[in-house]
Amino acid sequence: MTRSPIPLPQVRGFLQTQRTDYWWVTPILVVLGLGGFIVYSTWAAFQGCNYFIGGVDQPGVQRLLSPFYSPVIWDPHGIHSGHAWLGELPAWWPAWMIFSPALLILPFPGGFRFTCYYYRGAYYKAFWGDPVSCAVGEPGFRGDNYRGEQKFPLIMQNIHRYFLYAAVVFIGLLAWDAIASLQHYNADGTRSFGLSVGSLVLIMNPIFLGMYTFGCHCMRHFVGGKNDCLSCSMDGGNAYRKVTWLNQRHMLFAWISLFGVAFTDIYVRLCANGTWTDWRIL
Repeated sequence: MTRSPIPLPQVRGFLQTQRTDYWWVTPILVVLGLGGFIVYSTWAAFQGCNYFIGGVDQPGVQRLLSPFYSPVIWDPHGIHSGHAWLGELPAWWPAWMIFSPALLILPFPGGFRFTCYYYRGAYYKAFWGDPVSCAVGEPGFRGDNYRGEQKFPLIMQNIHRYFLYAAVVFIGLLAWDAIASLQHYNADGTRSFGLSVGSLVLIMNPIFLGMYTFGCHCMRHFVGGKNDCLSCSMDGGNAYRKVTWLNQRHMLFAWISLFGVAFTDIYVRLCANGTWTDWRIL
């Protein structure tokens, strides 16, 4: 068979390609999905209100807390959520400085997602065109100085493993919020068991987030990927196999958990402002 030599590298103008498939669908969906989440979560974080229902002042209503605001370190002045660790915002907080409990929280799970191996590949392509898709021309603004993640600021992506520690802690905190959602205050201030649609939403949220977090590439390394002999480990490589199963579906769980945590905030927010009613099941 006669083969024609193909010169390398292939020089293409931006978005030039010989591909005939719908390669552009994926980057567009990433821009819409991830971009939409960033816009919404930023807006929600600055609101500083409508992030909970079922406080002491709402007897008979299940205790729901938005994951964007968990844990609540301080409540803004005049708000008593019943979730704040240290009560109301202290007097020493500057009056000119905007305060929302979410602004103290979101940088940690946000940093975990922003440095995630999967998301890096997704938003490099969709937002930066690096490349937009396989065999598709890249932008020509990089020049000869492009060094990937070897220089600042992209070298900071290497702190992903440290954000993993924080992400695991947040799974525990959100699981606690899910347990708290199974309670409501009575008129006398005591608490009783209950179950509502919102409780189910808050229960599913840490499950989806956990499937994404524990399928992280760094987690796979921690539980056995760094070892030369998996069968020699204490559990015979069982943990590694379980994390590998999650890791093989990392993209799926990344998107399910992203939209899941956004929907959880939307659900609590709309219930808090009276648009929706959190229907009681038990």
